[in-house]
Amino acid sequence: MRQWVLTFAVVDFDLDLGPIVRAVYPPVYLSPSESENIAFSAFPDSLQFDQGTEVHSFRIRVYPDSPHTPCQDGPKRPEPLDGFMYGFSYFSQKRDCNSKRGYRQSSLVLLTHHQYPAFFTSVISKLGPLFHNHGITMLETACHNIANWCSPSSGSTLELGFLGSVLHVELPMSIDSQQLVETASFGRGFDPTEHVSLILLLASSVPLYPPPINLFEASLSHLWSVWECLILCEPLLVYGPSPSMTSQAVWWLRDLIRPIPLAADIRPYFTIHDRDHALLVNKSPPKVGLVIGVTNPFFAKSCTHWPHVLSVGRKTRRKVIARQGATVVTGPCAGWTTKTHRRYISKDRQLLKRLEKACASSTSDRMQASLELRRHFCSRTNAVLVPLNRYLNTLIPSPAERNTTLGLRRLKPFSTAEFFLSLRSSPSALPFKSPSKQREFYEKWLRTPAFGLWLARQEEVVQDALRQKI
Repeated sequence: MRQWVLTFAVVDFDLDLGPIVRAVYPPVYLSPSESENIAFSAFPDSLQFDQGTEVHSFRIRVYPDSPHTPCQDGPKRPEPLDGFMYGFSYFSQKRDCNSKRGYRQSSLVLLTHHQYPAFFTSVISKLGPLFHNHGITMLETACHNIANWCSPSSGSTLELGFLGSVLHVELPMSIDSQQLVETASFGRGFDPTEHVSLILLLASSVPLYPPPINLFEASLSHLWSVWECLILCEPLLVYGPSPSMTSQAVWWLRDLIRPIPLAADIRPYFTIHDRDHALLVNKSPPKVGLVIGVTNPFFAKSCTHWPHVLSVGRKTRRKVIARQGATVVTGPCAGWTTKTHRRYISKDRQLLKRLEKACASSTSDRMQASLELRRHFCSRTNAVLVPLNRYLNTLIPSPAERNTTLGLRRLKPFSTAEFFLSLRSSPSALPFKSPSKQREFYEKWLRTPAFGLWLARQEEVVQDALRQKI
């Protein structure tokens, strides 16, 4: 089971202690700081509704065990794949006359080492209501189902039985691979807008419901600037009224940079109680490429020095709520704010018109528009790499060079000057505003950690291919 899911955590609200992890099933050791982090991340920062449910996700760092960690009697906990743990929370709030607060709050959290938002959001969305209605029996059944799943294998398409249904899931070749509807293994007739029943899933993509375009309605004309900031590893604060909105938005933004490797930290939902709070949010300039999703208005004040803020949702006036004589500002109004970015590449104005029209149309139209928007930016990300791939092909040693006494079996050194000569003779297909803007864009990208990681991986691919030709 732990190849897929580490454990499930049951989180309740204690009047004296706040959110606490009541139980984990199957049993697994969680350090006190991990339990606290999970508990606070499992709940919304503020009251969302009188009665209802919501699903959101979060990412927390896994720290090495301290010398004082108690001995574990159970099986050894698997090592994280990337140093992080991912949580997918089903939060429920119901009226309860027996509670001093007047209602009961609880969450069921799926904990995993895989960043498969579409897949695990579907799993917890199916299990959550059944667990809240029927208790531990449903959780035991779910764990039994998961234990019978075959091992996750990169690039595979699996049929996974779960609570009376079959989930058809396509796993990515790697965590930085694009999973596109057009290339899905489900067949040519696959239309994700017709499969919101959570049966056919591209694991690493973003949940399609509610339509992601809803999140960016107030910032549609600025999404080209947002995309450029992501590619150039600019730090970005994503503010929203709920964890479900910020987590969906952050996962959607992370998806747009594939196949460029993720070279920075992302947090789909981040709270002031996170152990990394002081590390990531302080008076210093934000870390390169950091993207965090927040809902607490505290961050609007503590992150005033951040260069870019994306507030998700529909365009509304700034909300002010009076509570017991005090005026409480709920946070920045929906939209895009930047202090430093000036766009390098022209936006697609015809696409923008279609998106604006879709926002005023049906849910189905908004889903289709969300898919079109994703295809557009995925295509642009691939286009960023075309000139670099073209130049890299010139760095692959020829058969004659490989057969010399030196036996050159790796890429020749990357030369920035030679790359720009190549770019001048064969410009990018992207609609840059001017040749100088194109050069400025690539000069900046070549200085990002994402470029360094991408180049290292290309060298590995070429080296492996050349070794096979020995």
